[in-house]
Amino acid sequence: MSALMISNVVLWVVVLCLVLLVLALSRQIGVLYERVAPMGALTMDRGPGVGEAAPEFELSDMLGNKQTVGRAGARSQLLFFLSPTCPVCKKLLPILKSVAATERKWLDIVLASDGEMPEHLAFYRQAGLEQFPYLLSNQLGMRFQISKLPYAVLIDDAGIIRAKGLINSREQLESLFTAKELGVGSAQEYLAGNTLQEVNVSRKENVNALAG
Repeated sequence: MSALMISNVVLWVVVLCLVLLVLALSRQIGVLYERVAPMGALTMDRGPGVGEAAPEFELSDMLGNKQTVGRAGARSQLLFFLSPTCPVCKKLLPILKSVAATERKWLDIVLASDGEMPEHLAFYRQAGLEQFPYLLSNQLGMRFQISKLPYAVLIDDAGIIRAKGLINSREQLESLFTAKELGVGSAQEYLAGNTLQEVNVSRKENVNALAG
């Protein structure tokens, strides 16, 4: 009888140790998750800076329609630089389409690149990008000093650059909108005391409240 009691005590001790171990591991996983949390779009110190007036362009898109970039207007503008040969750019196209729908009340998305028209026109049609203006311009990329892709520049309705950076995920794309709303140059500036997930969740709650 005493042997049975001892085995039960030992079993409960083992169970308690396992519970404590699981709790400790959960805490460490949480810390690690915060440390490797997706960062905002990486801002490169080139071209017109955040807070400066965007350079103005008037260009024809691939369909021959006149488009303006950087000019003050009724809506903000996301200038998205991409390439038909960029795998990450292709991965982000469904995300761009989704963002265009969720942010349609205040944002216009304009695609930009350079190169030969036939290649880009085939890419434009194959990827189903007809909803976006698509600009081919060497001067546009040179003026914004784009050296890596995909890269996005968020210009507000006053023609001021509010955020910019390399984009590899939806979180990084939305970090540009978050930076604009918070009045900071990039999400990294805000991340000193907050995780990007918390910031984006807060932003989505505000968007949903406005939509409701």
